Amino acid sequence: MFQGTFDLDTATPIDASALSDVLFERGIYWASGRSGLVDLVAAHKWFNLAALKGRKDAVALRQEVAGQMSDAEISVAQREARAWVSAH
Repeated sequence: MFQGTFDLDTATPIDASALSDVLFERGIYWASGRSGLVDLVAAHKWFNLAALKGRKDAVALRQEVAGQMSDAEISVAQREARAWVSAH
């Protein structure tokens, strides 16, 4: 448990694009197989969410990933993205 203090006078706000960057990075993580497993459904989902948050480069990568997926896999990824948006 954190037991320190925050100096709010010197704290810097998180950039508004930070969330889209995190979502984009998760897409890269799953598309590249950094974990030892390539998961195109997860990659599509995270690129889709990053694109919704304004990452324009996520659109191209989402399309590239979709080119390697079946229609059923794309449907699953889209459902998971909608569920994530609903939950957050």
